[in-house]
Amino acid sequence: MFEAIAFYLFAFLTIAMFFIAVTTSQALYALTALAAGMIFISAFFFILDADFLGAIQIVVYSGAVMALYAFGMMFFDTTREVKEKRGNALIISGLSILSAVLVVLIVAAPMVATNITASYPVNPALGNTQDVGMILFTKYLVPFEVAAVMLLVAMIAGIVLAGKKMDLSLTLMTEAEIIDMKKDQNKKVLS
Repeated sequence: MFEAIAFYLFAFLTIAMFFIAVTTSQALYALTALAAGMIFISAFFFILDADFLGAIQIVVYSGAVMALYAFGMMFFDTTREVKEKRGNALIISGLSILSAVLVVLIVAAPMVATNITASYPVNPALGNTQDVGMILFTKYLVPFEVAAVMLLVAMIAGIVLAGKKMDLSLTLMTEAEIIDMKKDQNKKVLS
């Protein structure tokens, strides 16, 4: 009974957070809702007694979302209002429904198949953490290390690119200086 209530509660909260992340126009709200949605997903792992995967979900994905937040704050002028051009609502709705159906089919196909066997079945003598560690650090060691190096390179590149405007601080400038700076930026864009 408790598992069913927890499942529906966290399912609702996860969908609500991801809906906010997709529909809001504020970068701060979107990234915060994305981080909250990732944390709520970890609750499903805890309900299934996969504590290690739940903790990894919180640490890795929420940490990655916070890094995404930092990159977003560095690269984009979040004080400027974004004006989006709206496309054809019928095409957008149709593609959204088609995407949702494809995702459901892709996820449901293995569930209804009868001849699926696990490549690495769970060993009851070992725990969940040891099973994940054995697979991660044997078969998937190189992709794991490549992903770590790629994230490090992206972080260094973000710091270097954002550091080019580190001499300006909007909090220390007067309102007239900010207006002049925005006019200069608009002139650069128009020319």
